[in-house]
Amino acid sequence: MNPTGYPQGHALLIGVANYQQISSLPAAILNDVNDVAATLSSPAYCAYTPANIVTLLDASATRAAVLKGLDELAARAGPDDTACVFFSGHGAVVGSPGNEDSLLVTVDSDLADIENTSISSDELAAALAQIKAKRLLVFIDACHAGGAAISKSLTDGKGHEVKSGYTQNTFAKLAVGSGRALMASCRADEVSAVFIGARNSVFTTALLAGLRGAADKSASGFIKVFDLFNYVSEEVPKLIPDDQHPIFKADNLEANFAVALSQGGRKSPYSPETTPTAQEGNPWSVLEEVLVELYPFGPRDQEVWSRAGGDLSRLQFHPTGQAAWHAALRTLKLGGEAGVSTSAACLGQRRKTFRTIRSWRCCRCPERDRLHTEGGPGLPNI
Repeated sequence: MNPTGYPQGHALLIGVANYQQISSLPAAILNDVNDVAATLSSPAYCAYTPANIVTLLDASATRAAVLKGLDELAARAGPDDTACVFFSGHGAVVGSPGNEDSLLVTVDSDLADIENTSISSDELAAALAQIKAKRLLVFIDACHAGGAAISKSLTDGKGHEVKSGYTQNTFAKLAVGSGRALMASCRADEVSAVFIGARNSVFTTALLAGLRGAADKSASGFIKVFDLFNYVSEEVPKLIPDDQHPIFKADNLEANFAVALSQGGRKSPYSPETTPTAQEGNPWSVLEEVLVELYPFGPRDQEVWSRAGGDLSRLQFHPTGQAAWHAALRTLKLGGEAGVSTSAACLGQRRKTFRTIRSWRCCRCPERDRLHTEGGPGLPNI
């Protein structure tokens, strides 16, 4: 392998956020594709040849264009190459229980004729089987939740509705073949989270850090398939504890094969300063700690939730204030209380403010009292 580049790497990256006839997704989906493309092509990271990376975004990601992109990937990737396929967008489940099939929903899919305007799992599996590369890795980041309440169905505003997501059987089907592996953002009964105001989905945030070198813990100079999944599967739960678990499927995979260079091929330890850790990148945990400190009895304490525009009737009862705040903030960050004025999109920029407030827990001072009664930066103004 060439230590100054990874010319044997090929990728097809697909992202759809703005569907023509189906409910849209957060803009982070498009950022995911662009950022993965930039990371793969960067000489400082994965060092793919830019000409070997094809992206299909929104209007370009039609059913015909995606199938053509897969055909072209099969034509240019040889047996000794590495091929990656990344899809971020809607998935759909059709058929009766026990006989369900999954569909990859393209920008021009029509719920009124979904099975003929999307890509079935059989079609996708057949297209992947045509890729001759002995190392093929498929990423699927679908069934998103972010910026809106969680929905388990796709709608088009015309009365049509289809169950969203993918089945476990589909994941296994797409990983069939020697040297083939699939990495999905979450289990079939979970959703792939996109925090409000975040640049990337939770899954892609971890994936990008892994591709940029964090997954190469042995400093081998390569990002390898098992190492990458191990890293992503450990980091995602740190960002969204207990709610999202990436899965890995491989039918006949014996070797921990390389998918890219690590840090441009440098055999040196990864520096965590270059990419925020999962905990550092999650200001919600900091906000939760601050709110528990200021309002220890939960969102009902001093009527802070209702005064900030929230609906108390939508909150479930919890035995402790901390549990109540954890549940309430989960509802908020997934868009369930759009009226609550916590400036969630700006939380990342205000971590220092929250940490300052947190450092006051052992003192009483006029400024803290003012925050408690008037509301501080990024907190509800009560």
